[in-house]
Amino acid sequence: MSTRGRGAGGRPRDERIDTEVVSAVLHGLRHGGYHTISIGGIARKVGRARTSLYRRWPSKRHLLAYAILGEMGPSPAADTGTLRGDLEAAVGTLRRAFSGPLGRGLAGLLAHMAQDAQLAHTIRREVLAARRQSMRGAFRRAHARGETRAGLDIEVLLDMLTAPFYHRTLFGHSAISARMTRAVVEYVVRIAASGV
Repeated sequence: MSTRGRGAGGRPRDERIDTEVVSAVLHGLRHGGYHTISIGGIARKVGRARTSLYRRWPSKRHLLAYAILGEMGPSPAADTGTLRGDLEAAVGTLRRAFSGPLGRGLAGLLAHMAQDAQLAHTIRREVLAARRQSMRGAFRRAHARGETRAGLDIEVLLDMLTAPFYHRTLFGHSAISARMTRAVVEYVVRIAASGV
C-alpha cells in the first residue's frame, strides 16, 4: 500500500495537514525515536482528528515512510540531459534531506528497522525502491545517449553513489559538502564511462 496521503471521498487534499504531519513525525523521530511516534500522538500535536490521519496513512510505518519520502523525494534523478546532471540531482536530495531532521534521526530509524521487519520492509518498498528505480532510469538514459559502457553493475554503482551520504550522516567523521557531492558523482560517472 502506498504511503502517499489520500483525500477521503474525493475531498480536496489539505496540503497544510501533510506539511504539519511530516514536520511532527520528523521531530518525533529526532527527539524520541520511532517507538515514541503514534498516529494518535501526531494527531494531537497537529490538532487534527486521529481518523483524518488514518484515512491517509493506515499505520505509523506508512506515516513514517511518507514523511521520509517527503524529505527525500521519490524520483530524485531528474532528466537533465546528462548522466552527471541526473546523478547530481539525485544525490542533492540526500544532501538536503540529511542536513535536516531526517539526518539527525537516521541512526535511530536504522536501529528500529533492524528490530522491526515490517518497518524495514515498508521503508525499503516505499522509499528506497522508488528512489533506486529513478536512478536506474538515469543510467538507462545515459546508456541510450552513449555516455556509459556496456556491462555495468548498476546496483553496485547505485550503492557507490548513495553510501557516502549515509555513512557520513551516521558516523559524522566528515561533512557532507558540495565538494564531496561533486566528487562522488565524478567518480561514479568516470567508472560508468570508462571503468577506471
